[in-house]
Amino acid sequence: MIVIDPELEPAPASRSSGGRKTVLRAQDAAERNAALPSTAVLSRFLKSARTAVKLRGEVNVLLTSDAEIRRLNRTYRKKNKATDVLSFPAEGPAASGIAGDLAISVPTAAAQAVRLGNSLSTEIKILMLHGLLHLAGYDHETDTGQMARRERLLRAKLRLPAGLIERTAEANPAPQKKVKA
Repeated sequence: MIVIDPELEPAPASRSSGGRKTVLRAQDAAERNAALPSTAVLSRFLKSARTAVKLRGEVNVLLTSDAEIRRLNRTYRKKNKATDVLSFPAEGPAASGIAGDLAISVPTAAAQAVRLGNSLSTEIKILMLHGLLHLAGYDHETDTGQMARRERLLRAKLRLPAGLIERTAEANPAPQKKVKA
């Protein structure tokens, strides 16, 4: 299920052209790409991605603000900063039929989308896939590349561009060892 935080700022209102056809300006295109995708579109993707990951159980996705994701990150991970996606695997007997929850910061996703040339819809889907892999037990912070390989394979299957792990690796390349001549 996709849930939109009521505190989340609404997308910019669309402009009316009074029935006339107008040339789409760059700003209009940027606003269109920054518009929050419908819950129906995201629900269809969530179902496809969950199946591709082979994750059993219901997943709830909260689309929220930087302030709320920062609060969640501080409360559950002891990190006092906003982030793009958080995963909360379901635990205990009450978890029957539930895989877990994801929280995605829409403002952070929108900024990343602009920086990387993606639509907001694509960026949210990338974050959803990344979060689903965490719910399935993958952890790129502790594994030896298993999550990165799985994410790359699934992105190709789901027709998504570069994922979070690849972007981080590209932004922070491993230090090169000095070779003596």
